[in-house]
Amino acid sequence: MHLLMSAGRGPQECTWALAHLVRRLEASAVDANVRVRRVRTVAGDRPETFRSVLIELSGDGVGPFAASWTGTLCWQAPSPYRASAGRKNWYVIAQPCQVDVPRTAFAETDVDVVACRTGGPGGQHRNKASTAVRATHRPSGLVVVVDTERQFSLNRRIALQLLRERLEAGDDAAERAVTTSRWQIHDALVRGNPTRVERP
Repeated sequence: MHLLMSAGRGPQECTWALAHLVRRLEASAVDANVRVRRVRTVAGDRPETFRSVLIELSGDGVGPFAASWTGTLCWQAPSPYRASAGRKNWYVIAQPCQVDVPRTAFAETDVDVVACRTGGPGGQHRNKASTAVRATHRPSGLVVVVDTERQFSLNRRIALQLLRERLEAGDDAAERAVTTSRWQIHDALVRGNPTRVERP
């Protein structure tokens, strides 16, 4: 599973806190027999700080381990950048997220094609012959009906192409939704009431 850790829109101390919390999570994972891999990092303005880190977790104890690191996390230490800062609590957020959306495989063998009749203009041939096509993609349940041509084979070809295009459009929309939901995590940080507090 994947965990997105973010300093949100917090001050530079939050990016510093995030770097410490990522290292603490990685050290804690060793004891829990969970493997950790940094998939993507966004650096902060200061050296060795992060605005966000996308982490991949794997192993038998992933579920409970991820749950223990999910929510608002607090790094409790004085600011290394501002001696005058009275604050000692620096908050970041960690949330499970989806990274990849599986693409829908398209195979003609997954499509049921049925000849049918449709009404409307087109002359006797169109009204008497079953030249229209109803194509159903079984895995997704998507259905298209094509009657634009007077030949069954042409309508069949168009129907298959329409199914392929609509499945691709659906996959693209799902990918955009996943990306949007990841971005929303950055803005979901609530300061205070942390689920976990860590100290040097």
